[in-house]
Amino acid sequence: MKRLLIAATILCTVILIIPTMLVLFVSETEETTTSTVRSVAVDQPEEKWSYNPEDDMTVAVFRSQQNEIEELPLEQYVMGVVASEMHPNFEMEALKAQAMTARTYMVKNILQPRDVQVPDGAMVTDTVTHQVYQSEVELKEKWGADFDLYMARIQEAVLSTQGQVLTYEGEPIDAMFFSTSNGYTENSEDYWHSEFPYLRSVESPWDQSSPRFTAEKMVSVAEFQNRLGVALPEDGSVGTIVERTDGGRVAKVVIGGKELSGRQVREKLELDSSDFQWQRQGDQIAIQTRGWGHGVGMSQYGADGMAKEGKSYEDILVHYYRG
Repeated sequence: MKRLLIAATILCTVILIIPTMLVLFVSETEETTTSTVRSVAVDQPEEKWSYNPEDDMTVAVFRSQQNEIEELPLEQYVMGVVASEMHPNFEMEALKAQAMTARTYMVKNILQPRDVQVPDGAMVTDTVTHQVYQSEVELKEKWGADFDLYMARIQEAVLSTQGQVLTYEGEPIDAMFFSTSNGYTENSEDYWHSEFPYLRSVESPWDQSSPRFTAEKMVSVAEFQNRLGVALPEDGSVGTIVERTDGGRVAKVVIGGKELSGRQVREKLELDSSDFQWQRQGDQIAIQTRGWGHGVGMSQYGADGMAKEGKSYEDILVHYYRG
């Protein structure tokens, strides 16, 4: 049985990058059949959240709007990601969990570069292709008078978890996250082709508080057929959902004899989620969705809901990343 732990262990592949770090990792043991979390301090500084950017590693981010590469310390990059990917008013433990996923994503990308095209000299872009990142200048413009308050919360979340990453069998994980579930997360192979033992479908009932938990989109019949490359049946029906995933999203649908995956439909029609149902209303198709995002990994609204119930960031991560 695999369990999630936080232990005072340094990855040999990462030690040259981050000299002292707490590593959240999944290991195999026969001692227990329950998930347990243990936190051990490593070289804790006397000052709370002591941080010197000059001692941090440098990362290179391609700024898509500016068409240039920005180099900055890792933890400052993580701050810019957390500030861009999660609302700073979310609970502190949720923000910490987001900091962990953001840092893990970057460290994994450094150790195991992905096959995504990035300009020479850059490690990642600042878009959803990798992680959305905004600089302090951009955040000041975005937040206005709330900047100091919001940035203080982001700094606390990042610096109180600095150096920590999520690993599985000694390697940084694919720390996927998304906005809002439909009540369950997805198994990784049900949305992508790759199966990861720590990206399993789990319950996430807290997401019902999200403003994007449900949505409806109207698409004309002509646009529907054009985007999906199908011809709707003459009987006025739309199509048949023939299979759903463990997470309740559409796995397969047949429209006019053509089989499509739920992901294909979601992406081609630009739907919030692959958990959908539809009805034909004259020359329009009404499509109702539940959730927002691909559904794999940590739900941000789920994390916030758990934090509201008093759960720690470790509890949140243990729930969404299973071994």
